[in-house]
Amino acid sequence: MPKKNLKLWFAPFVALMMLVATGARAELPDFTGLVKDNSAAVVNISTTQKTEGRRGGLPFDQRQLDQMPDFFRHFFEGPNGPGGGGQPGGQQQLNSMGSGFIVSKDGYVLTNNHVIDGADEILVRLSDRRELSAEVVGVDPRSDIAVLKIKGEDLPVVQMGRSSELEQGEWVFAIGSPFGFDYTVTAGIVSAIGRSLPSENYVPFIQTDVAINPGNSGGPLFNLDGEVIGINSQIYTRSGGFMGVSFAIPIDVAMNVFDQIRDHGFVSRGWLGVLIQEVNRDLAESFGLSRPRGALVAEVLPDSPAEAAGLQPGDIILEYQDLDINLSSDLPPMVGRTRLNDTVELLVLRDGDEKTLEVTIGELPEDRQMASENTPSPSPASGPLGLSVSALTDEQREQLSIQEGVVVKNVGPGPALDAGIRPNDIIRKLNNEPVTSVKDFNRIAGDLPKGKAVPVLVVRGGQSTFLVIKTGQ
Repeated sequence: MPKKNLKLWFAPFVALMMLVATGARAELPDFTGLVKDNSAAVVNISTTQKTEGRRGGLPFDQRQLDQMPDFFRHFFEGPNGPGGGGQPGGQQQLNSMGSGFIVSKDGYVLTNNHVIDGADEILVRLSDRRELSAEVVGVDPRSDIAVLKIKGEDLPVVQMGRSSELEQGEWVFAIGSPFGFDYTVTAGIVSAIGRSLPSENYVPFIQTDVAINPGNSGGPLFNLDGEVIGINSQIYTRSGGFMGVSFAIPIDVAMNVFDQIRDHGFVSRGWLGVLIQEVNRDLAESFGLSRPRGALVAEVLPDSPAEAAGLQPGDIILEYQDLDINLSSDLPPMVGRTRLNDTVELLVLRDGDEKTLEVTIGELPEDRQMASENTPSPSPASGPLGLSVSALTDEQREQLSIQEGVVVKNVGPGPALDAGIRPNDIIRKLNNEPVTSVKDFNRIAGDLPKGKAVPVLVVRGGQSTFLVIKTGQ
């Protein structure tokens, strides 16, 4: 192809690529105006705690320091750094650092509880470099939220959004003080909504890929309307630093906690009184569900709203106030947000049929003993399914507050072993039928359908859980 013709062909192609690139750039969000409008209401929070030890004044613990790049570690550990090199012996001041934001003109500040936990002094620094002493109004360790109060004039405040309106893939950004670098802006997208973490069942976390590091905790997460939709709280990490997964407390949850602490000084949560577990594929099949969904009730606590409403172990809660329960983790936040003494409707699956129950929600006990830690000792007996069982003794009934069931003595090769049943387990239900005695167990086991998955309710270490036995052909 002649060079002239090549140029004629190539020029439109280059123009098209430039147009595409320009269009792509135009679609990316511009955070500059949003940052200018909202930075003033974001604050740096530093705390001081008197402690015994060598290191004073450092905002991070030794593990976090060891994981930092050398430049940062030398900065913080050096004689001119925040730690002042540390002095051996005597009483020292341990400093910590975090972020927060002002939610009202009269000086209420929201942050994480772990940012100020154990502090003897709390100092809030504003964007105009004012430093104000803060008082703790109240804390809620369960949701990791703390409410502070400062005194000042012309205090800037953030605008509140609704985390319930968030969508996966939406752009968000954070302002905070990672590693003590004030007013650092990071951005990303909403990776997932309604994440349940092992440490907290009552908070449906927002997962993002926004860079969050030590010092960001307690700071705001904004949407593209400049509204706060979350409080940056935790990260998933194997190194101590950001690895692309961070979690924020939804602002709807945070403001509910704030209102209760401001108005009453404490936080009350709704309580149903059940121990639940996830419905996996095998359990779904054994209970006759077309797909895994709902929250499987493994145990109903005595003197609970659930017991009063007639909920039973083996019930699968499919809906809560007409809201679908897809994962078992969906249920606790719904119950926790419900006002005390409100009556709600539950749609449950029981013995293959759907039924509606009405439950009057109680108050979540803080220190309730959920289950005994005592494990019973077995006595000899025999039975089918590759296991042997014995009757409950009077002592076991009293220790575990269980009146019916059988104790597993031995487990050999077979369906029971494959299902995860172990010696000292207490079998309370088999194929959704109550097990009242060894004779009862043998009868039910002998009548199990062949080639089917059937549920078995066991108590292990004081905790009730459902397992699935797959019978032979």
